[in-house]
Amino acid sequence: MEYIKGIPREQAVLFTDCLDNIIASDNEVRLIDMFVESIEMEKFGFASKLNAEGRPAYNPKDLLKLFIYGYLNCIRSSRVLEKECRRNTEVMWLLQQLAPDHNTIANFRKDNQKAIREVFRHTVRIAKQFQLIGGKLIAGDSTKLRAQNSKKNNFNEKKIAQHLAYIDKKLDEYNAELAAADEDNKQTIQAEIDKQTQRKQNYQVLQQQLEDTGEKQISTTDPDSRQLITRNNITEVGYNVQTTVDDKHKLIIDYKLTNTNDSKAMGEMLQSAQTILQTTGFTALYDKGYHTGSEIKTAVEMGVEIMTAIPSVAACAPNPDYNFDRFDYNNLTDTYNCPQGETLRTNGNNYLKTKENSTYYVKHYKTTKCQHCPVKLLCTKNAKGRLIERSEYQQYVDINKKNIEKNKNLYKLRQQIVEHPYGTIKRQWGYSYIITKRGIERAAADVGLIMTAYNLRRLFNILPRELFKTWLKTLFFVFRLFIARFKEICAPLSPQNIFHPRFINAKKQALKSPPFETYNVNLPKLMSF
Repeated sequence: MEYIKGIPREQAVLFTDCLDNIIASDNEVRLIDMFVESIEMEKFGFASKLNAEGRPAYNPKDLLKLFIYGYLNCIRSSRVLEKECRRNTEVMWLLQQLAPDHNTIANFRKDNQKAIREVFRHTVRIAKQFQLIGGKLIAGDSTKLRAQNSKKNNFNEKKIAQHLAYIDKKLDEYNAELAAADEDNKQTIQAEIDKQTQRKQNYQVLQQQLEDTGEKQISTTDPDSRQLITRNNITEVGYNVQTTVDDKHKLIIDYKLTNTNDSKAMGEMLQSAQTILQTTGFTALYDKGYHTGSEIKTAVEMGVEIMTAIPSVAACAPNPDYNFDRFDYNNLTDTYNCPQGETLRTNGNNYLKTKENSTYYVKHYKTTKCQHCPVKLLCTKNAKGRLIERSEYQQYVDINKKNIEKNKNLYKLRQQIVEHPYGTIKRQWGYSYIITKRGIERAAADVGLIMTAYNLRRLFNILPRELFKTWLKTLFFVFRLFIARFKEICAPLSPQNIFHPRFINAKKQALKSPPFETYNVNLPKLMSF
């Protein structure tokens, strides 16, 4: 039996001279092309470099197409994308055989962080157009992405002090050796002394930077990255990505890149979600890392039904029957009743308390009956008796607790909602690290492309491909007609101020012109001109 034989390399082969015939009609690269063509790049804020002289610049649309294709196919490196332009027929079709060099590719990502975020928001608007976002149940969480900065190049005050102490010890040893050395060895020892002296000066510079900035950490390769706890006591130098995910189709509706922990992030993310969903009539699920009184207060005052997991109490009574939650608060009298029936009262003073970089006020509640209580040793180890602290945010914490108690099954959905994108992004695609360095803005561009690629992948998988393709074609066609009609109406007007009432009226006239009312395209929502 013979094996299947290939065609001899020397044999002449007739290739089609049309790239369009090579790419299948249902290939998703065509969707990428139409998606980017539906974007008005200048409105989104992409940097446009048009040179009157010299070599023309690349069209930002071509570079955006390249990045979206790359991120959807697990390619983020600018050098690898440069290779794909010369050997990948899909990329050749997408870019019409353009082959920008890796510096041009990398600079596009570096220079367009805000514009890339607008592209992500465009995917959310499209999802809303197709009613893929429920807007009733959302979940928020964060994930740590490793930075291009090793732990070795991350310093805090304690670490610098240890290095300086070690160097001083070595310098003392070398100076002692230098005093006793002969002429042949003095030059070698002096070189080591010079080396350690230079290291000491470098660490002193870092120490001064910490003092001047007030920061607790400093990273030398990626200055905005920080050493963060990933799980238990394991740490990584990286960034923290906050995300908000809608329950209906696990689409990401918002993200934010930070270098801090989760304790103060929930309020801002919920306010952003309110703006995106245009409502506060939704339920928000968060884990215990977000359980901060001030953030829960923000959610409650917004009108959001908040459910944030309650962390375990650090200071427990010797007997669990006398834990804090067994003390009943009376709102009318501002007192606590203990399990033994005694009343704990406050002197009315507010005491400032600091916890995890946040400050808040507490009241103290106590009673003199503790000294003669038969169960005192079961209730407290304090010789003066039991002391209850009530935070200024306790009423909001209690609301959150009641929400969880009456919706336990609903809260169990949190993990499967918010972890769905992380499974795709980190486990399937391998995007567990930031590919850029030298600042949080460059890192945010990388994250923005990741989130955009994820939402596009969901849209490609959820929507019938032909329907989505037809809709994008319609959007592209209608948008171009809108621009042409708008320019036609504005032609006799002075372009000094686009916010002048005449221009606003021109926009309204253009939107009322056919064929905008004919097509199922909500242009005002998608294109806020």
